[in-house]
Amino acid sequence: MNARRAVAALLSLLALTLAGATGCAQPKLDARLQLWHHGQLTIGTGPTNGVFNQLGSGYADVVNRHLTGFEAVSMPTNGALENLHRLARGDIDVGFTYADVAGDAVTGKGSFAGSPVQVRALARMFTAYMHVVVRPGTGVRTLADLRGKRVATGPAGSGTEILALRMLTAAGLDPAKDVQRVTASLSQMTTTFAAGQLDAFFWTAGQPVVGLTALFGKLPGRVALLPTDALVAVLDKDYPGAYTAATIPKDAYGLSADVATVAVPCLLVTSPSLPTEVGYELTRLLFEHQDELAAVHSEGRNINRDVAWKTDPVPLHPGARGYYGV
Repeated sequence: MNARRAVAALLSLLALTLAGATGCAQPKLDARLQLWHHGQLTIGTGPTNGVFNQLGSGYADVVNRHLTGFEAVSMPTNGALENLHRLARGDIDVGFTYADVAGDAVTGKGSFAGSPVQVRALARMFTAYMHVVVRPGTGVRTLADLRGKRVATGPAGSGTEILALRMLTAAGLDPAKDVQRVTASLSQMTTTFAAGQLDAFFWTAGQPVVGLTALFGKLPGRVALLPTDALVAVLDKDYPGAYTAATIPKDAYGLSADVATVAVPCLLVTSPSLPTEVGYELTRLLFEHQDELAAVHSEGRNINRDVAWKTDPVPLHPGARGYYGV
């Protein structure tokens, strides 16, 4: 038993002891959970200054407040791609990811070529926007203008990096030859950009992003977002249906105008081994306590039950399917 499961077992034993001392019987769902990870749930999120981590931490709190028998813990990670790999290894039980890389995982394409990962979706959550951060007045008006520039494409192996490379290619650039490319975390990118050591960087997330809000506040008038929506049609040729055009409102970062960009749906995913009853409850919490998630981050209010079940090609978890009635 690894350390995470050992801690969970101790917490479960304590809960059972207290229940016995008060003469209260555990609900049936709780009893089942004692046989599955001892009621411990680990939620893979994202970088600490990103939307996945904020909402993931809030979601863990919702689980702990409203689902007796669960002990939920949020785990900061590098985000979408790492969460899929952690699910496959059993390091986490639930994770935030993007529909494009999750689709690659279940179909064995892209970075999962020859090694598909069987994950199941609990919900389509909200839209993630590609933020391409540049300096105004440098002549960079399209992605093609980044030729020869110092460009950061997010953490190595991240969902941001995958989409950034696809976008650079769609713009007619060879990411390995036509830009001075580096990989870095969001905090590293904002720091080096502020220091004048980067010309542009990419970040995929819901909006607003805390780290970007801080950067725009630190460098008023010296930071801009590049419109990239024209690339959606090009991307669609190689990745049909994976991406859409969406708008980052000017109020998100105090911009002078709205910015149209490439967008991808975010998914909340889990393992096929998650019990059906648990999947149902975890899905139910998203909607019955959505106000609590919205209080943590504004993207929480954008989870829409009418489209939450539309996660193809990632199959819905049976518990989620039961909740949506589809």
